[in-house]
Amino acid sequence: MKITSLNEDSLIDLLIKEFKTSSRTKIKKMILRGTITVNGKVITNPILKIAQGDSIEYVKYHAPLQTQDAPFPVLYEDEDLIVVVKPAGLLTYGEKGTTGTSLYRMINDFLRDRSRGNEKIFVCHRLDREVSGILVFAKSEDIQDQIKEKWKETKKRYYALVEGKPPQNEGTIESWLKENKAQKVYTAREAPDAKFAVTHYKVIKELPEHTLLEISIDTGRKHQIRVHLSDLGCPIVGDWKYGASRKVLRHIRLHAFYFAMKHPVTNKDLEFKTQMPRGFLSV
Repeated sequence: MKITSLNEDSLIDLLIKEFKTSSRTKIKKMILRGTITVNGKVITNPILKIAQGDSIEYVKYHAPLQTQDAPFPVLYEDEDLIVVVKPAGLLTYGEKGTTGTSLYRMINDFLRDRSRGNEKIFVCHRLDREVSGILVFAKSEDIQDQIKEKWKETKKRYYALVEGKPPQNEGTIESWLKENKAQKVYTAREAPDAKFAVTHYKVIKELPEHTLLEISIDTGRKHQIRVHLSDLGCPIVGDWKYGASRKVLRHIRLHAFYFAMKHPVTNKDLEFKTQMPRGFLSV
């Protein structure tokens, strides 16, 4: 985007008029990130006086992805969102009463330090502590709301290593789910406080005592995949909570390897994939 100033005005007020729907806070962040040039020079002063005839250009921000200091793998980043890979054993977001750090806090601290306090993130979805895979974080509440509003349009696929073998090579599991006071989810009858869940599975590889499945979901309920596979008689390896053998260390073999969505601002198709974690098939 490139414009020529027709009147004298401050840089921030000129850009607010140009973008129309953008908030003052968002415009200020754009300027502070160094995405605006005036007559070819990067300007980070929002109240700089712009003269008539000055040339203002917006250069879309792309943060450096290959950052050695980043404490997590980054698949994609722009001024609106960041897509990362969460390792197993790390919380997505630490609620009150939970112990240990979280990926949210690590990313927030990293971006805050890198941007001198001008960037922070907002949670769009979560993965359980012992589950690994792709996570998307927004960089503003507005982007967070846009992603959540169109969440049903996102596509997610998982690897799951389960005990035994399902009765069919592929199938669909549907049930109503409820949660008890111990925060354990279970299949129940339809009720006002129950949530309907749909999980699809497909056999990828058969091992002597285990099976590797590809999972997709139509609904994103808490512990949905874990409960449904347990109901199928094939609990996920390492998932003690839902019936898996305790002979295997508690690293739940569930990995969110694929994520696709429309960019909330550009409407561009975004697609992300990540490899199966090392040791995922080792039992």
